[in-house]
Amino acid sequence: MPRPPVLPSRRALFGLLAAAPFAARAQGLTTPPAPMPSAGRRPWAAELREVRIGLLGGENEADRIARFGAFRALLERHFDLPARIYPAGDYAGVMQAFAARQVEVATMGPLPYARIWLDTQGNIEPLVVAQDPDGGIAYRAVMYVRADSGITSLQQMRGHSLAWSDPNSTSGFLVPRSELREAGINLDSFFSRTGFAGGHEQAVVAVLNRQYDAGVTWTSGIGDESQGYTRGALRAMVEKGMLDMRALRIIWRSRPIPNGPTAVRRDLPQAFRDDMRALMLALPTAHPDIFRQIERGAAVGYVRADHAMFEPVIAMARAEAAARRSR
Repeated sequence: MPRPPVLPSRRALFGLLAAAPFAARAQGLTTPPAPMPSAGRRPWAAELREVRIGLLGGENEADRIARFGAFRALLERHFDLPARIYPAGDYAGVMQAFAARQVEVATMGPLPYARIWLDTQGNIEPLVVAQDPDGGIAYRAVMYVRADSGITSLQQMRGHSLAWSDPNSTSGFLVPRSELREAGINLDSFFSRTGFAGGHEQAVVAVLNRQYDAGVTWTSGIGDESQGYTRGALRAMVEKGMLDMRALRIIWRSRPIPNGPTAVRRDLPQAFRDDMRALMLALPTAHPDIFRQIERGAAVGYVRADHAMFEPVIAMARAEAAARRSR
């Protein structure tokens, strides 16, 4: 009887994360200002009736649509082709739409990218990732509690409740779950209970409302903590007036995670994929207001992405799926 394949250990997987190029600052990856692709209708428009932009969940729908409205209008105007926003209720909605070929482009986290790549046998191509002011192209998962909770460390979370953000979130589920297990924490017995809040914002609100004792989310991990760092879910909530960081305390931080890509389907015309990458690389300088709306916080630009950046996360997703099947 053939032996089952040997899956890499969590320690080995996180060794890959630590050694990957995104774990260090992106020295030499900084992309100089790029020109916008020429405006006008393209030959590839004969194969695409419209460009559908998938928006992941994690914040309320009205805010997501407002943030991407100007980007949608730019695509429509620049390529003389209808563009439409597809706001999914959660991460899985965009993943399913990608697999069903119902969207052409989306900005997503590393885990949605990994699962789409696995589910579609590679029918997804990363175009760009955001770059932070320090040159980095990575972020971190953090665990937070209410500042008045009396909890100051991960060890003190024993017997308390934890809100995951979304089952398809890298920072709000996969990485903290894996790193805590690697640290020897039995998730079933360490926490009094765990549950899914429905998104990053929803998890923060649940903690502030005392529905859970702690939550996990994403942040750049650099900059002023009182402002929610330079980028991330906390920064977005601060900017929208939904959060005062004095109400929270960060008690745990993960290793670096690659910034999520803006990605397109690989079965679309090569010329379309090239035009979309060129437009994204030019966006920060050609349309800085639109860039800031999309990225929020203090990202300084985009750098070209490739599949190799996300191979460690794909390995983690495979290992997590295998662990679920073996239960």
